Amino acid sequence: MNKVSNGVNNQEIKKRIEKLREQIKDLRYRYHVLDDPKVSDAVYDSLARELKDLEQKNPEFTGLNSLLHRVAGKPLDKFQKVKHNVRMLSLNDAFSKVEMEDWQKRISKLLPQNTVMDFFCELKLDGLAVSLIYEDGKFTRGATRGDGLVGEDITLNLKTISAIPLQLNSPYPEYLEVRGEAVMAKKVLVELNSKYQKAGKPILANTRNAAAGSLRQLDPKLAAERNLDFFAFDIVQTRQPGNQTTGKPEAETHSEKHQLLRRLGFKVDNHEQQCKTLDEVMEFAGKIEKIRKDFPFGTDGVVVSVNSLELQSFLGVVGKAPRYMVAYKYPAEKATTIITGIFFNVGRTGVLTPVAVFEPTLVAGSNISKATLHNMDQIDRLGIRVGDTVVIQKAGDVIPEVVEVLPKMRMGKEKKINAPKKCPVCGFAVEKREIGEKGHASTAYYCLNPKCPAKNLRMIAHFINAFEIYEIGPKIIERFKDEGLINDAADIFTLKKEDIQFLERFGEKSAENIITSVDAHRKVTLSRFIYSLGILHVGEETAIDLAEHFGSLDKLMHASFEEIDVIPNIGNAVAKSAYQYFRDKHNLDFINRLIKNGVAIEKQEVRIKKQGPLGAKKIVVTGTLKTMSREQVKAAVRNAGGDWTSTVSKNTDYIVVGSEPGSKYETAKNLGVKTLDEKAFLKLIE
Repeated sequence: MNKVSNGVNNQEIKKRIEKLREQIKDLRYRYHVLDDPKVSDAVYDSLARELKDLEQKNPEFTGLNSLLHRVAGKPLDKFQKVKHNVRMLSLNDAFSKVEMEDWQKRISKLLPQNTVMDFFCELKLDGLAVSLIYEDGKFTRGATRGDGLVGEDITLNLKTISAIPLQLNSPYPEYLEVRGEAVMAKKVLVELNSKYQKAGKPILANTRNAAAGSLRQLDPKLAAERNLDFFAFDIVQTRQPGNQTTGKPEAETHSEKHQLLRRLGFKVDNHEQQCKTLDEVMEFAGKIEKIRKDFPFGTDGVVVSVNSLELQSFLGVVGKAPRYMVAYKYPAEKATTIITGIFFNVGRTGVLTPVAVFEPTLVAGSNISKATLHNMDQIDRLGIRVGDTVVIQKAGDVIPEVVEVLPKMRMGKEKKINAPKKCPVCGFAVEKREIGEKGHASTAYYCLNPKCPAKNLRMIAHFINAFEIYEIGPKIIERFKDEGLINDAADIFTLKKEDIQFLERFGEKSAENIITSVDAHRKVTLSRFIYSLGILHVGEETAIDLAEHFGSLDKLMHASFEEIDVIPNIGNAVAKSAYQYFRDKHNLDFINRLIKNGVAIEKQEVRIKKQGPLGAKKIVVTGTLKTMSREQVKAAVRNAGGDWTSTVSKNTDYIVVGSEPGSKYETAKNLGVKTLDEKAFLKLIE
């Protein structure tokens, strides 16, 4: 190729740069969108190298469309928060044809009689959902999902993904928001892990975690090394020139949105299909299931949407999920193996979880040699013994578990599994406890040593994961503990670069990356802070409920048991656990040290209850109502200002009783809760 000489004038250099950009953009479009590479990789690389060389030597011609903008930019000190104009939703799951039929029946009841609807199917890719904003055709901002309402600005990192167009194909709207999935190819994961293993670095767990971790690197150059890809799946907002309002795209169906995305220059996966009936949907899902293991990217199901955008708008959203869309997940793949041993894993709360060990066995595309047995109740229920031939499955393509014993395969030498008497790590006494609500309780064993090293390590790992400090993995935590740099999670925020860089196999750059990541995550939302504390029974959703109810850490810490117990969706056991946590001096000292060490907790907006005839009264429904589905009852309760709850307690105001009521009705009678029949309930919410 003839390079532009140093003797040419600026205008010729500028023109050459513009031509190179146009050519590279066209080649990328052909490669990523049309799946029709016009030239070889070698030719493409040559063009890209020339453009980079010219832009570096002539920075005055480097603009937003520069190839360098995909990998350049200084590392950020932290990610800026981004408020989504349209909430990024999650999807409800279905795992069988029966559940898909139930979904269809539920939404059909909400639609006008004789409504005809068809469906649109597309792959559920296993990556990180992101939002892309385009203004006047230029990519101006990209953000993570976050909590659905507020995400993080990762624009520079997203620019490193060549499948994301920096400039849209014309004609384009004045304003556009596109959503899609950032993914890592299976092949790339294998190559990276091979490279990291040779360098002595922690390997990446799976393509989904690798993609998410890559986009949350503060240095875009590190993100660029991961070779991510991107598939667009939705347009949520557009604004045409001269129009002051932001609305939905000029399309009538979800399938037309995909066509528009392709025309604008986005890569959209071609495994999609319009289906007139649910039978066609299941036939499509069945075809994908047979070939998905050969896909370059991970996928664990099919997203099924009501195709009509008008019907989507009519059905709307309930909670955090759209009614008009569902994720059909494939049944977990199963295999048989022989249990060769059992060990007990010590969790962050001290609970001892039995884990089965067996020869490496291929399940859902990967070799596994361990699987959870959950608890002693599960062992007794299945009758598991060491030496048994068992069925294992990878539930949700992630967590291996033992689901069945094949007793006819026994040889007579199998050994019974006994409950632990001592902690396997520290040798301290173990206590047997009943956990869960009455009637659904299970037996668990807990290490009583508050300083058990296994509990401490897992608690730190949980905390760091909750704070999203991805630069510090489990092995680094263990190393810091061994070196005496940290005793608990609060010490993470006292680390200095000098503490780390002289450790063997670290260095100045890795130490700097760790400290930068820690400093970038000192500020955290109240809900995430509550979750990070590792309070027994308090997961991410419960942490959000507590944060939205109390609004500040101080109010939660000083709340009575009764004040916690009245929160919808929080049962007696959870309330008791949260209340007791904040009465423990050791826990309070830990929180105080976190704040002293620079952790800043954002106040949470207190959720304001809707005004209505129910006046925030707590409603439980049991049995089947004649005039309303369960989802319709939930919506009616909330619209009338009430709190829908799933369990009966002394704080329940009314229990609505339909036909064939369950055990909740008896519980309500014993507690003296006022009962309403369907007619009285409908009158109450008028």
